[in-house]
Amino acid sequence: MEFLNGVGGPILLFAVFIIFFIVLPQRKKAKQEKNFDKDLKKGDRIITKSGLHGKIFELNDNGTCVIETMSGKQKYERSALSIEMSQALLSKPTEVKK
Repeated sequence: MEFLNGVGGPILLFAVFIIFFIVLPQRKKAKQEKNFDKDLKKGDRIITKSGLHGKIFELNDNGTCVIETMSGKQKYERSALSIEMSQALLSKPTEVKK
């Protein structure tokens, strides 16, 4: 009990802070990235972290993908794909021009 009253209390509080505000959010983000990578398929519209818009043309087993854009086909690492922007792009309803 004396340990918690002295130095142990702040150390325990710091450990709880690290777990809840650093470790758990990183774990959640890693799980989200893994699911996004697993769910990618040919023809999906995506946005890279640099802002390039395109469609998945080919998925390779070595962690790369070929993206078809208006300027041609380009090869990117899957880690260069933006999860947040790509999901926002998929959730927006597309407008039909008359």
